[in-house]
Amino acid sequence: MIYRTVRDLPTEEYFAPGHGLCAGCPIGILAKIVLKVSGKDSIIVNATGCGEVSTTLYPSTAWRVPWIHLAFENAAATASGVRAAYDAMIKKGLLNKDANIIVFAGDGGTADIGLQALSGALERGDRFLYICYDNEAYMNTGIQRSGATPFGAWTTTTPLGAKLSGREIFKKDLIGIAIAHKVRYAATAVPSYPFDLANKIEKGLKVNGPAFIHVLIPCTTGWRFDPSFTIKIGKLAVQTGLWPLYEYENGVFRTTVPVPRRKPVIEYLKLQGRFKHLLNKPELITEIQKYADELAQRFGLGPIEQ
Repeated sequence: MIYRTVRDLPTEEYFAPGHGLCAGCPIGILAKIVLKVSGKDSIIVNATGCGEVSTTLYPSTAWRVPWIHLAFENAAATASGVRAAYDAMIKKGLLNKDANIIVFAGDGGTADIGLQALSGALERGDRFLYICYDNEAYMNTGIQRSGATPFGAWTTTTPLGAKLSGREIFKKDLIGIAIAHKVRYAATAVPSYPFDLANKIEKGLKVNGPAFIHVLIPCTTGWRFDPSFTIKIGKLAVQTGLWPLYEYENGVFRTTVPVPRRKPVIEYLKLQGRFKHLLNKPELITEIQKYADELAQRFGLGPIEQ
């Protein structure tokens, strides 16, 4: 199945409305699309994070499929255990159908605290889809910086002052780490391009081994923008070259959303309060533009539009 329009997506809803996500948060869009593609025979393994605390307000839940909550550090290890148990029950004839095992974990639970368990699962080749929803900080515990926080961004642990102008290093190459484990499928995505996201989920679920999808999640609270800008900011991340949309399949890279003419990174930065201080520091914006230019060259994106 190739998803091109909303009519291609199943009508069934396995992610219920009425959750507690912030207005404008695209984690709900992500969960909705993932479950439309994966269907009712899915098991969600959900690490602590924004997506967990706001969708399972006791005694309610937004998940209409089996769901497991676990700590920051052991999402991949738990998914490996579920996979092993499921395979054993099928082998013994106790189950007659398979299930899609899907991890939902934030950037803190993936790039930092949970990286060891993820590395082990990828190395072993355990069969599940790992989705990192990356809002570029620890948003549900107070906007502390994570390994995925971008260069120049304000957080409560990368404050602004006489010596600091936000985070001083660029974000960790998380998908590069996954690919270094020889996974068969890895991809970047953003809910602003929902059909690109849906097609990547479907591919990831079909892999006979681990698959990894890194999804950028613009955060209204931590990035400090109006909720009406969520989709626009996600598109600008792609159109500036700061978040190229690509996939890695059996050793081959492919750009899935071409950008013939890029917008300058300032178009992306100026909409977000976490970068507001950079508007008076053009030398730092130049550094971010160089980073985007390097990504653009690597993934075949076009020059900056004049």
